[in-house]
Amino acid sequence: MRTSDGESGQISILLLGMTMVALTLLLSGVGATALHLGRIHLLDAADAAALDAADAVDLESAYRSGVAAGLPLSDATVREAAHAHLAARERPTRISAWRLGEGTGSPDGRTAVVQLHGVVQVPAVSAVLDALGGSVSITVTSRARSEYVTDGIPGGG
Repeated sequence: MRTSDGESGQISILLLGMTMVALTLLLSGVGATALHLGRIHLLDAADAAALDAADAVDLESAYRSGVAAGLPLSDATVREAAHAHLAARERPTRISAWRLGEGTGSPDGRTAVVQLHGVVQVPAVSAVLDALGGSVSITVTSRARSEYVTDGIPGGG
């Protein structure tokens, strides 16, 4: 019987390579899931802030023009209501920071638009990104409008 010493230990390199591939796939799946969940949490917060802001009537416009065409909103009232809602809301654990975006306001005076920027922490990857000076930012936008009914007729009386 003859043994070849030149091939001993070759299975170790194969196992190491396969382990690295498996860990890469696992971390990629965990990272993608964390980013998707972070986006869902941001969208939930933006939806709730937009719904809250849709009721933030611009009183000056309401007294000046009335509410026959719908509840009047302004960029300022939408931003204030969205900011107050987010300040009172607990930030999800994987979201390290959030802020209102420049698109927050009321483009037509009736629709509340909330744009929310958030920084999502990805397990096992965020430490590397932080060391390199980067992060994962996600931006979501939500819209809401308050409709009202007077005497059974939508938007009128």
